[in-house]
Amino acid sequence: MRVFVAGATGVLGLPVVRRLAAAGHEVVGLTRSAAKARLLAALGAEVSVADALDAPALRAAVLAARPHALVHLLTALAGRSLRRPSDLAATNALRTAGTRTLLDAAAGAGVRRFVAESMVLAYGYGAHGDRPLTEDDPPARRASDPALQAAVDALRSLEEQVIAASAAWRVEGSALRLGVLYGPGASDASVAALRRRALPLPGGGRGAALPVVHVEDAADALVRALDGSRPGAVYNVAEPAAAPLGEWYAAMARAAGAPPPRSMPMWLARRVAPFAAALFETRLAVSSERARRELGWAPRAGDTRDCVASPAPPP
Repeated sequence: MRVFVAGATGVLGLPVVRRLAAAGHEVVGLTRSAAKARLLAALGAEVSVADALDAPALRAAVLAARPHALVHLLTALAGRSLRRPSDLAATNALRTAGTRTLLDAAAGAGVRRFVAESMVLAYGYGAHGDRPLTEDDPPARRASDPALQAAVDALRSLEEQVIAASAAWRVEGSALRLGVLYGPGASDASVAALRRRALPLPGGGRGAALPVVHVEDAADALVRALDGSRPGAVYNVAEPAAAPLGEWYAAMARAAGAPPPRSMPMWLARRVAPFAAALFETRLAVSSERARRELGWAPRAGDTRDCVASPAPPP
């Protein structure tokens, strides 16, 4: 199968490309950086260079590749310090307008399968309790903080566009709500900040918990979804237990040989790092039973020591 991977040189893109190439697929990897082309070539992929926020260029790249399937991993999170909701503006655009462009181009190119990366924060920020949410629970429509409304809307838009395209028989599309990524390539900025004691935890991280998933497990789920997902379906993809954020970052610091992270009063975090504050006010658990049952997916045992080779704050 010929597969076009949009966002191919990202934290998740490279392991997806590597798995697809190893399985014998022809892979065309999209990157906006010509300097990163060698990373894809080393994995045996063809390279397509375009700015994903340039709709005509993105459409032309997909049409030129003539793929049978498309994997949508577009974000603009690499190297960003996510402190304020505005830091997500480019990613929100990729999840809304970028998804629209990719779906239109996929239909024009005759793409059969379309798999998109969403994330568990599609359920929204804030306290959701301890009951694991399933795909039957609706995504959020209103953000707990008005400043986060655009981020919530962008995730819902991505999923709704994929579902609508499937219902219209334009593609056989599915979306995977991934937990917070960790592991090689996923979190370098966090480990570096912990070593500098520059990553204070809002409210000490007490009570906050988010689903997590290793980057290799997430890549495995995306590749499985190309063949096994139901058109129009959404899948949670995360480890069974949500990670208590205070304990998670403390364990990461120990594994990195760094001092324990400091605590920041929540009132101060809301003023200087409102996005981080919103994350540390979130308690969310999800069930990935549908992915286990329909995709045959199961996570490996997680280990915060994997974060030391690479960590970064949740996207």
